[in-house]
Amino acid sequence: MQMFQIYGGHFDCDRKQQQLQVLEKKQLDPSFWNDKEQADAVISEITHLKSVLKEIEPLKQKAQDNLELALLLKEDFEQGTALELETEYHQLGKELSDLSQLLLLNGEYDMLNCIVEIHAGAGGTEACDWANMLYRMYTRYIEKHDYRLELLDYQEGEEAGIKSVTFLVKGAYAYGYLKSEKGVHRLVRLSPFDSSNRRHTSFASVEVTPEITKDIDITIEDKDIRIDVYRSTGAGGQGVNTTDSAVRITHLPTGIVVTCQNERSQIQNKETALKVLKSKLYVLERQKMEQKMAVEKGEQRNIEFGSQIRSYVMHPYSMVKDHRTGYETSNVKAVLDGQLDEFMESYLKGEKNGD
Repeated sequence: MQMFQIYGGHFDCDRKQQQLQVLEKKQLDPSFWNDKEQADAVISEITHLKSVLKEIEPLKQKAQDNLELALLLKEDFEQGTALELETEYHQLGKELSDLSQLLLLNGEYDMLNCIVEIHAGAGGTEACDWANMLYRMYTRYIEKHDYRLELLDYQEGEEAGIKSVTFLVKGAYAYGYLKSEKGVHRLVRLSPFDSSNRRHTSFASVEVTPEITKDIDITIEDKDIRIDVYRSTGAGGQGVNTTDSAVRITHLPTGIVVTCQNERSQIQNKETALKVLKSKLYVLERQKMEQKMAVEKGEQRNIEFGSQIRSYVMHPYSMVKDHRTGYETSNVKAVLDGQLDEFMESYLKGEKNGD
């Protein structure tokens, strides 16, 4: 019986298997680890391809089985088998819908790891506690999706929470999903730090940058940066808070500040901070070019940095609402426990449609 089998794009398993074989052959080369960054990129791609194939191949087999069953029913109808096929059909539709999210992740940087920064807004202890709640939310999201988190910098609040935290998220499409979180997050709740139990509004900003490991044509002049060293503190110190190993680099022309205290030596922290700075400058230059091209084409493209994107209301009612897409839920607890998939999906669909 001849089956109709045409799969392309994201569902082209044969092409992905060929890519996987080429990369695994590279792994066997004795000089593979001579360039650690390149090796890490290859391993990341191998992991990604295996993950995609693991998801797609069972679905292709299910679709094939259902098609064969449908053709058999056409020749010899049987009620029980028809009901079974209908159930399988709906289940397969749901699984394909979940997988279709990956089709939305076709941006230049979507497949890359990403650097996430959370900064407490004005408001002292309240804002620091809110920044810490966001950090916990993303940590839970990362755990649920089998990503890896590497802490780069951690600045504790004076009384509670954190002033800022910077971490690297490793895994396929980390940037593609987490880019939806960039912006200002607003919390409304009855304050646990207010003896009168009054309602407070707190803000924290989240910045998400792709980790670009390929060669970046960005030159950083010594005169354009200021490097400060200080003692590592808090969770990011890893027991090295007895030396001035932490590094803060300020890029004077743009005002971009990058900090790192995760590594055990000042030199390592400086190297990591410079890599992060290069990624930020590279993305900034690309954004400027895109904005310039949009103006030349007569497009009205409003690029807002630091705009409020989402509100989390815990009093007088429960609601989390994304102001860009309109998606909302009353289950605040689930969201703060890392249930962000629906928000990310609605953002990606809006981005795909040019909203």
